[in-house]
Amino acid sequence: MVTKVKTVKYAHLPLNRDVEAFAGYYTPEKEVRMVYKGRELFYVTGHVVVETTCGADNTCNTANYWYATVPGYIIRWQAETNKEGLPVTEVEIITDTTTQSAIREIILKSEAISRVDFW
Repeated sequence: MVTKVKTVKYAHLPLNRDVEAFAGYYTPEKEVRMVYKGRELFYVTGHVVVETTCGADNTCNTANYWYATVPGYIIRWQAETNKEGLPVTEVEIITDTTTQSAIREIILKSEAISRVDFW
């Protein structure tokens, strides 16, 4: 049986600076490297503001939440820079749902966040 490993490149955004996004912005606040089952895992925590969310009853309000994004296991840490001059790390994305659930639980217990997403 052959298992394919997918790697991607993560461009490190400046911390504590708002990044404009559709309907609001997000702010990466902290980068974390931690060991999980003998491999080095990388995730970023931050804050999201959705400036307008509207319900079926036509009431609109702002939504705020704190998040973690898990690019994956570190393959090469900040080994290059992109055309904007940002450091770039190569990661192996985590596709196994059992592993994702275990990592999600660890992050939710150790960070003041409400959501964990994987690439």
